[in-house]
Amino acid sequence: MKDEVFGLFPVPVMRCPGVLPPPLVQALAEHFSRQAQQPNNSSEGLSHTRMLTPADSPLLVDAAALITPKIAEFGQLLFGEALGWAIKEMWVNVLDTGGRQAMHNHANSFASGVVYLTESDDSARTVFMKSPGGHDFSLKNDHAGVVTGPYNAEKWISPSPSPGDLVLFPSYLMHAVPPNAGGRRITMALNAIPTRLESWGYALSFNG
Repeated sequence: MKDEVFGLFPVPVMRCPGVLPPPLVQALAEHFSRQAQQPNNSSEGLSHTRMLTPADSPLLVDAAALITPKIAEFGQLLFGEALGWAIKEMWVNVLDTGGRQAMHNHANSFASGVVYLTESDDSARTVFMKSPGGHDFSLKNDHAGVVTGPYNAEKWISPSPSPGDLVLFPSYLMHAVPPNAGGRRITMALNAIPTRLESWGYALSFNG
């Protein structure tokens, strides 16, 4: 018999190519990039819109209608059941040349996502990271001869996206964007919550 290796408790990241059609992608990028006036403390080359909801624009209503079914699919992986989901907030990020996004996660939500509205330089692909908390060995084996694999890697660089692509991930997952060596990169981020969670007689209902 052959030895077996089990990948216990994997963290899902779901890539959905071409969720938004090109005309909607272009309209979102053009409309909301002009509203991205809020600076980011971690980088001079990064700015955001205010927090938005689908009700703020017909463009966001159209985007949410296409994105929400994908969130429901992803939510079934997280919670083992087909649940109702609502997008709680959306915002547009504009990352200019040299800008970056520091490592962070998203509070007060369960599923988060990024929709890419422009081409993204390979230098500025979204990077997902292990939590810096105490869930690993205190000593590392880290040198030029180490072969990196899924059980010892500390980060994962997402594939190069195309405009209209969506990436979904659990809101607790740490992620960042390295310094952008290319042109302007525009993305739309979002947070989503299930309408209800139940656990052996206890139930919580959420308002989107």
